[in-house]
Amino acid sequence: MVEQVRNMRKTRQGKVVSDKMDKTIVVAVEDRVRHPLYNRTIRKTTKFKAHDEENSCRIGDTVRIMETRPLSKDKRWRVIDILERAEQL
Repeated sequence: MVEQVRNMRKTRQGKVVSDKMDKTIVVAVEDRVRHPLYNRTIRKTTKFKAHDEENSCRIGDTVRIMETRPLSKDKRWRVIDILERAEQL
């Protein structure tokens, strides 16, 4: 009998770029990849919509998000914790 491993979900760390929606934030995750032809390191940015239940995240915060079941058309991630708060002006 093969035992299934549950809760092996992907986690990402990124910066909040939008908090305009209710209970939803947009997180930009930056990845460094090497160009296949020119061997130069490129910064590739991917945006994820994540569920923020308490509306506690603000633009500029660094957060950790975890993959979850589909919550809406685009939202498949949720906020685990806020790693670093953005400076308030």
